[in-house]
Amino acid sequence: MGALAWPSGQGLGYSILGVQSHHKDWYRTSEPPEQISSLQANGFFDRFKHIVFTGTSMGGFAALSFAGLVPNARVLAFSPQSTLNRDIAPFERRYPYPHRKFDWTSPEYLDAAEQVGNISSGHVFFDPRIEEDRLHADRLQSPSLSQVRIPFGGHTLIRVIVKASALDHLLTSYPATGELDATFFRLMRNKRQNKHWAKPFLAEVAARGDSQLTRQACTFMFKEHNHRFALRMRKRMIENGKSEPTETV
Repeated sequence: MGALAWPSGQGLGYSILGVQSHHKDWYRTSEPPEQISSLQANGFFDRFKHIVFTGTSMGGFAALSFAGLVPNARVLAFSPQSTLNRDIAPFERRYPYPHRKFDWTSPEYLDAAEQVGNISSGHVFFDPRIEEDRLHADRLQSPSLSQVRIPFGGHTLIRVIVKASALDHLLTSYPATGELDATFFRLMRNKRQNKHWAKPFLAEVAARGDSQLTRQACTFMFKEHNHRFALRMRKRMIENGKSEPTETV
């Protein structure tokens, strides 16, 4: 759903069925659920021991909406929306064109929050600092779903997971277990190397004020991960008239 690229899946002997929309319509047509239901009725999924529906943003909405059509299917949804219907989710204003252009009134699969109770198990990944993503996650509540908060990942946090080398491991281990293991969380520490994660992280640290801890964080990010913007941030603090901290770069 939403076509997460995963070329290594074939090397692992996994089969990949992509459901790709030609428009950014959030799959708000009758074809996707009809096609998946037809495959299920015809026994297509019976040959597979483990089944995972996965997608990000629009694809996450689709994965959560349609996974319940296949018994025992699991879900990995990254920064998903629950709906673009503004009566249901008035906080969601980021996608004015698909909201206006496509059908957000027909009740069938209108709201992923109404479908998640049919899912066998799954995980929803989101950055709680992105208000819309957090509010969607609040609506996607089910005993079968676990929520994974990744602060400073942004709406495109899937890129942070990929660059941390955690996605391949996740997709390798998750289908059989339905769990996030210790290796996944260890790999996610690599996010510190990613400037798209490190910049908002340091920005929030700096927003708390110039302090020894702030400067130490900048020093660490430069020394350990060569983030030159961290060095510039630290120098600005010094140039603003603060005394030189005890540590040196």
